Amino acid sequence: MRLLTFNTLFTGDVTARLTALGALLEPSGYDVVCLQEVMYRGHVRLLRRGFPHRFHTGPVLLRGGLVLLSRRPITAPRFVPYPRTGPARPEWLMRKGFQAATIDGVLVVNTHLSANRDGDWSGGNRYIAVQRAELDRLASWLAAEAGPDRPVIVTGDLNVPRGKPALRDFLDATGLRDVLAGDPRPTCRPTARWPSPPAFDHVLGRGLRGRADPVFQDEVPLAEGRSAYLSDHYGVAAELSPQL
Repeated sequence: MRLLTFNTLFTGDVTARLTALGALLEPSGYDVVCLQEVMYRGHVRLLRRGFPHRFHTGPVLLRGGLVLLSRRPITAPRFVPYPRTGPARPEWLMRKGFQAATIDGVLVVNTHLSANRDGDWSGGNRYIAVQRAELDRLASWLAAEAGPDRPVIVTGDLNVPRGKPALRDFLDATGLRDVLAGDPRPTCRPTARWPSPPAFDHVLGRGLRGRADPVFQDEVPLAEGRSAYLSDHYGVAAELSPQL
């Protein structure tokens, strides 16, 4: 399975960027595409060419801003909301949660955790408590729905840097493995204000082996001769196969 996860960025020149992204995805070799921050149902039509199977929920605003695209049949798709905890914030409008669906016998989970607005990943931080509550909800659901042996992929913008305790505890609880473990490359675009961003975007697997790399790092052509980066995040592309 060739999988892509990508936070598409919901602000700025969204229509032009999603149109460019859709043009790149259509001829790509990705079997499954997990997108975050696709906020409006109408934007899905810009992305779906070449992907006969897709899952998203919400009549106008998409729940969680999540879209799952697949060239292979999707079964038992569902959206599970996260508990609403922590400080009140505009992010609540996104109704964050996770998508889960079975594709070729693999349980694929696409998610976008709440942001840590303090940029502090120490144990007592108020947003770490929010993220832990969300990860605990996901871990409990996986334990009930997937059992210990079913192949699982959890992917998306987890808003927790690689190697931090909250993520390590989630991996320990679920038996998932970070496909990019030990990789120092960021998955957010460095800027003058943030020259050394962390890796927020992850591909976590169980019962699978493979490799992954950042993609969509360069500017792409837009309409009218313009060019731009597709997002403030990079995509992460993974090639995964059953663990023998």
